[in-house]
Parts: sequence; C-alpha cells; structure tokens
Amino acid sequence: MATTKPAATKPAKTTKPKTVKKPAAAKRTTSAKAATKPVDEAKTRFNAALDEARAGAAALKDEAANRAVAYRDQAKDRSEDLTGDAKQRASELAVEAKAKASDGIATLGKAVSENAGLIDEKLGEKYGDYARSASRKLQETSATLDSKSVEELGEDAREAVRKSPGMAIGIAAVVGFMFARLFSGGRD
Repeated sequence: MATTKPAATKPAKTTKPKTVKKPAAAKRTTSAKAATKPVDEAKTRFNAALDEARAGAAALKDEAANRAVAYRDQAKDRSEDLTGDAKQRASELAVEAKAKASDGIATLGKAVSENAGLIDEKLGEKYGDYARSASRKLQETSATLDSKSVEELGEDAREAVRKSPGMAIGIAAVVGFMFARLFSGGRD
C-alpha cells in the first residue's frame, strides 16, 4: 500500500505590523521644520551680531571724531604758541641785527673819517672831502638806525620800494652779490 506521507507543514509566516507610510512630502516638511529651527536661530544670532557690530562701529566713529577735534585743537594751540614764540624771537633778532648794523656803519664812518687826512695826502683834497662827506653820511645813517624802531625801519623800506622799485631791485642785487662773495670766501 501506498503510504502517503503527510504533507510537511510550513511554519506560519509572521507578518510585521504594517506601518502607515507617510508621503515623502510630509517627511520633508517635518524634517524641514526641525532643520529650520536651528537655521532661524543662527540667522537671528548673526543679525544681532551684525547690529552690535554696527553699533560698535558707530561708537568708534564718534570717538574718533571727538579725538580728531581734540587733536586739532591741541595742534592749533601749539601752533599759536609756536607762532608767538617765533614772532618774539624774530623781533629780538631784528633788534640785535639793527644794533649790529648801526655799530658797523658807525665804525665804518669813523674809519673813513680817520683816513680822510691820508686820502688828502695821497689822492688830493677833493677826494678827502668826498671821504669826509661819506663819513658824515655814514654817521647820520647810524644815528637814524639807532633812533628808529624795527617796525619804523620796515615801513621806511616798504615806502622806498614803492617809490622806486628799480632801485630796490638793484640794491638787492648788489647786496646779494656781496653776500655771495662774502660767504664763498672770494674764490673766483
């Protein structure tokens, strides 16, 4: 007889509970909402940092402007002090130069006067008289320098230049030539 084998029984399949699948768009919005929360917070912090930086820059600008004004005022005060000092020193030097020029002219006049007799003997009485006349003019010029202030002498010089500018240019050229020869030591 034929024996039949009992059919092998297969173990029953265990099924996983079915999960409801969310559509892909729903997953993205949920994860996008979760992702935008840190981004929004970062943007907020970044904007706050920018605002703080702008405020700091404005404060630095104001401070720099205030310091610039203070430095400008200090420089102006120092400049005024130095200008006053320079004017005072220039005035002192002008007075000293006037005195030295006057002494030099008086000394030259005295020397010409002392040598007038010698000029009479060597060149003739006519040239001796020229020397005496020049000596008197030098003595008068020295006395005029002594009697006038530096300001008065400056005004006299300006007036002389206004009256005859050609002569002033000529005198300046001669004086310049004499100084050039004096300081070059006569090396020609």
